[in-house]
Amino acid sequence: MADQQEEEDLRLALRMSMQNSPPEPKRSKPEEAANSTTMMTPEDSRRLQRELMAAAAEKRLLTAAKSVPAFASPLKSDSDGDLVKREIEIEAKEVNVGNELSEEEAYQLFFMVFGSGVSKDILAQWCNQGISILARLAGSWQICNWFSPDPETSMILVQHEGGPCGVLAAIQAFVLKHLLFFPDELVKAAQSMPQNLSSSRLSKNQHVASNNLAAFTENAKTRALVISMCEILFLCGNNKRAVIATLSSIGDGLEGSEDSLKDVIIAQALEGLSIESASDLHKILRVDTCTTPASAFKRLEAMIPIFQSRMGALLFLISALLSRGLDCVQADRDDPSLPLVTAPFGHASQEIVNLLLCGQAVPNVFDGRMDLGGGMFLKGVSANAEVGFLTLLESLNFCKVGQNLKRPKWPIWVVGSESHYTVLFALDTAVQDENELEEKESQIRKAFDAQDQSGGGGFISVEGFHQVLRETNIRLPSGKLDSLCSSGFIVWSEFWQVILDLDKSLGGLKDSTGQMGRKVFDLYHFNGIAKSDLNCSQSSSGGETPIQRPRFTKLRVSVPPRWTPEEFMADVAVPSGSAGTEPSGKDAEVAKPEPSQHAPLVDCIRTRWPRAVCNWLGDPPSIV
Repeated sequence: MADQQEEEDLRLALRMSMQNSPPEPKRSKPEEAANSTTMMTPEDSRRLQRELMAAAAEKRLLTAAKSVPAFASPLKSDSDGDLVKREIEIEAKEVNVGNELSEEEAYQLFFMVFGSGVSKDILAQWCNQGISILARLAGSWQICNWFSPDPETSMILVQHEGGPCGVLAAIQAFVLKHLLFFPDELVKAAQSMPQNLSSSRLSKNQHVASNNLAAFTENAKTRALVISMCEILFLCGNNKRAVIATLSSIGDGLEGSEDSLKDVIIAQALEGLSIESASDLHKILRVDTCTTPASAFKRLEAMIPIFQSRMGALLFLISALLSRGLDCVQADRDDPSLPLVTAPFGHASQEIVNLLLCGQAVPNVFDGRMDLGGGMFLKGVSANAEVGFLTLLESLNFCKVGQNLKRPKWPIWVVGSESHYTVLFALDTAVQDENELEEKESQIRKAFDAQDQSGGGGFISVEGFHQVLRETNIRLPSGKLDSLCSSGFIVWSEFWQVILDLDKSLGGLKDSTGQMGRKVFDLYHFNGIAKSDLNCSQSSSGGETPIQRPRFTKLRVSVPPRWTPEEFMADVAVPSGSAGTEPSGKDAEVAKPEPSQHAPLVDCIRTRWPRAVCNWLGDPPSIV
């Protein structure tokens, strides 16, 4: 009866707070009727309102403090009350829950992402891609390793719609980072997560990950996914905040619910839901802002079923944009008038990929920024990335990927083609290590690129060339110097050939032993979009049917020990060891390598390891 009385008092107080004039008096109990024959004055009404609301609020704070983050009125001075108050204040500071985007922000967001002429097909692509290890096959959802003959593909975030692959590939890269190199961190409590989620290199005795890619539990993969999403959002938020965009129709209904009930809640929320305009975004979005990794992890963990639903990829992209700040995103870009989702096929732009990998929506992949003169600049990647990026376009001389993306902190790369994004990785961080000649090559290339004002065209001025020679301590003979400078500009390919023929004592790369550059290692490639595998099929009444599965390929990569492919094919030893430099001598196994297999992915790999020779078993790796 006491609880019923308090509920009635609270309803009366709330109703009174919404009225300018006194409400109808509450009906009194029989014994109170004699004292209630007159109407309350406005002053009495306001006083009763304050008293009832204060009493009800205090009761609610004590019984539901942990589930309702709000600022409370001063509590009693007992220790329990003080503890409740502190918990409420801390949670309220760390999570700003349930805000709605203003109409102006929703319109700015929609036109920033899709532009004014977006087609319904592109919108449908982005509204039907979840972040999950599940794939939709034959009209139903099936677990990835159910249909894949390779258990390793259970780690892949499967794509079944074109367009959002740039978002999925970036998340996949961070998931691999945590699964491969931080498996112990996946068993720790969310509260113990570091404030700065980006990590430094492991020590030398910890740099090799397990090659059993099928050993990860479902719980480990889910935690790796949540931690990766949290890391990316804080990266976008300059390590100060993570904004998490979910659906307003779901609210807090998922927290504490059984899995079966969560499915029902999400199914009801998504029924008939579509985004076709900015006003739709304004109606459906709910935005939570977290200021600590622990609070963001907790919120993402509770909301992960939403991100695994068909709206997941779009909601995560929106979360990243809001974490960065819409004005900051536009300031990052060279041309803010263009949509981030590119026409006509709805692919994620380079700005989206760079935002998720580096925290800034810059449109270029070179290091730093390029001065065009007159106060104009082109913006590139400003710092070394956790995971990197390679692109087929570099092998076609359309761009130049800088060292910040080409040599990331971890040996994991998003690989871009003309129409798709996939993931390449190694288990051994030693593939990133450089020997003496590679370090010299990197130093020369970096100095040359710093003087290249051609937008990646590969040539510099004579004045810039002399600056490169000074910085790298290269002493060219006068005849070679005059020949290179005779045309008024210096082309990288011509300069590089001179460096290869120049003795090490003069700052060149000519190595009489031919052994200092040899490396052999393994790379792994994931393509998350499900395709028919002709090598794997299942029986059906109509005969053999190719299985739809993501693509996983292991590549053996050999980097020639000499600096020209012709010398390599002539007499180079092929070691059976792992990454790194093998010793020369009588014990070295001398044999000609197998002929290199070729696929577009090999061209991407060669932008990172020039002259690499790649071999694999089965179907060629696909980057489309």
